[in-house]
Amino acid sequence: MAKAKSQRIKQKEVLLIANGDLRLSANQNCWAAQKKMEQELEKAVLKVSDGKFKIKRAHQYDSVEKHGFISSQKMGMAIFRKIDPKQPLIVAESVWQYSHHIAHGLLTHQGPILTVANWSGQWPGLVGMLNLNGSLTKMGVEYSTLWSEEFSDKYFTGRLRKWLETGKCTHSLKHVHKLERLKVPSKTIKLGAALASELKEQKAIMGIFDEGCMGMINAMIPDKLLNEVGVFKERMSQSALYYETMQVTKKEAKEVREWYRKKGMHFHTGRDEKTELTENQILAQCKMYIAAARIADDFGCDCIGIQYQQGLKDLLPASDLIEGTMNTTDRPPVKSRDGKRVLFKGQPIKCFNEVDECAGLDSLLTYRVHKTLKQPVENTLHDIRWGDWDQSGTVDGYVWVMLISGAVPATHNKGGWKGSDGMRQPAMYFPLGGSTLRGISKAGEIIWSRIYMEGGKLKMDIGRGEAVELPIAETERRWTETTAEWPIMNAILYGVSRNELMAKHQANHAHFAYAKDEKSADQCMLTKATMAKALGMEVNVCGTRKHNKAWA
Repeated sequence: MAKAKSQRIKQKEVLLIANGDLRLSANQNCWAAQKKMEQELEKAVLKVSDGKFKIKRAHQYDSVEKHGFISSQKMGMAIFRKIDPKQPLIVAESVWQYSHHIAHGLLTHQGPILTVANWSGQWPGLVGMLNLNGSLTKMGVEYSTLWSEEFSDKYFTGRLRKWLETGKCTHSLKHVHKLERLKVPSKTIKLGAALASELKEQKAIMGIFDEGCMGMINAMIPDKLLNEVGVFKERMSQSALYYETMQVTKKEAKEVREWYRKKGMHFHTGRDEKTELTENQILAQCKMYIAAARIADDFGCDCIGIQYQQGLKDLLPASDLIEGTMNTTDRPPVKSRDGKRVLFKGQPIKCFNEVDECAGLDSLLTYRVHKTLKQPVENTLHDIRWGDWDQSGTVDGYVWVMLISGAVPATHNKGGWKGSDGMRQPAMYFPLGGSTLRGISKAGEIIWSRIYMEGGKLKMDIGRGEAVELPIAETERRWTETTAEWPIMNAILYGVSRNELMAKHQANHAHFAYAKDEKSADQCMLTKATMAKALGMEVNVCGTRKHNKAWA
């Protein structure tokens, strides 16, 4: 009797793309982590589908550039022209990525799309995926999203299997509550409405030193939406900032440098311009600080955003020390060009990192709310960089690593200026160096929020949390897992789990401000939420009050 032929299962292909940075040095440095992540993801797809699905890379490793990332919009378009628009597609990210490299292809892709990130702080893959997610949401593209440490946990594998079978996977959003369902005091509602009316009537100017930083489609607010809330863009050029920086005298720069010294901020300096922070780099940053303040005054800007990562990076040291300094009320005085006025005396010059206009709008709302309620007005954005349980056992709860390249106000750092130090920006991102404004965020009650776009509307997610103090060894562990040169906030978000935040958050950034105590923080949060609603935004309150107390 002839043996029956064994039937081989015909494997279905899932295409995989890996979007990357524009900067060659970043793509090369991060490729090893990406390769490892893709190998683990490939094994997971085979295992959860019992061999029915396999991954096929839609583009190959480049032996000349020594990485396998999509590194430009031009390259992304060439790749998508060869992709079957109906095939299932995974965007695998373990690094920062420029969303506009692939947004065009995802916009017209007809098959199911899954964005996936590795749960690692080494390179900002989580940050990159959240940016892509927010960009796709803004563009109206349907997608599913997943993340994992080992790509073998039940949460990940169950949803991966679901996506392979149906083209969709979902997550719990039980932490999200529409503002309308909450019992908000009438006084708070009236105050929020009054602040919104004031902004619409008086109007504000948002200064923009070139839009579209690092492919962040989600960070650009269309003029119509921004104008409707009373804010108007003043579009300025990075070349103007460079020119103005060059006009600042060395004497003026040295005065700012001396101010830092007297305040007790320590800079870790050396002599090698390529690898160390030097006095020349710091003085150039002092000049840029003065230049930015003068331009903000020239145009009457209520806040400004500096792109930096493109263009200026080849001309000047990093702008992050400048941004953090500007965000601090107690900062080096800047005089007008004729020396007759001190600019923005007694107030911060609100500055949003990486020209994230959503964060810029949030900074305007936060400042007005906190000033009215006599709460700390300094605020900043952070990357949602990574998170982990506290291995020291000091804190009970999941602790996020909120990290940004230096735009944190000194008053957020424990010890203020004395508790802040400056380290050279990584050469991989910042070829001409420059100092960070580094520190560990002080313990205290915080309000976190994010303005984003969905369905052609501005929306806000907002919640409460706490910046916690961990033993220095635990904070150093977290710094080592991420970028040790940058300021860090160890944060607990009340009533929001790791997976819930990842499932809902629509940006790489979140916005943070402190309040004096628990009651004040609740009041600040509800006031900002009602102000945003009065401006026409849809507002979600995420999580709970402190001690798991419901808002309703």
